[in-house]
Amino acid sequence: MTSQDTHSDPGRFEVRTTSDSHFSWIRTRLSLERTLMSWARTAVALIGFGFTIVKFFEQFNQAQDVEPARYVNAPRLLGLAMILVGVVALLISIFQYHQSMKYLWQEHFRVIAGIREGHALWTPLVAVSVVLLVIGLLAFLSILFRIG
Repeated sequence: MTSQDTHSDPGRFEVRTTSDSHFSWIRTRLSLERTLMSWARTAVALIGFGFTIVKFFEQFNQAQDVEPARYVNAPRLLGLAMILVGVVALLISIFQYHQSMKYLWQEHFRVIAGIREGHALWTPLVAVSVVLLVIGLLAFLSILFRIG
């Protein structure tokens, strides 16, 4: 068995250990990080805006000289929907990131990654995204059950 046989998958493609393939691997990994960061920013915006809509209209409806709204629960439902969409989007993006990273760290790609052993699927970005996910869930539950 040659070294080329150990680094190729006959059913797919050949993995060559060149500087081009190494830097392509790095660019792909960084692209995954940027994509997760974009989804995290989108989730923060959805969760924050949804929470703001609910709180704003709660305060607005309690103000004096304001006619009662025709659909009193509409802002609450819209806010809950936005928070839920942010949480679900972040959950899906974390899952997709994790699956893509597992693929990049497969045995036949390790040679071009430049790392022989050990790899981190849980980066600081994933940790922040998970914390944001928990915050979004807590915001959703606090509005749903009117906690606080």
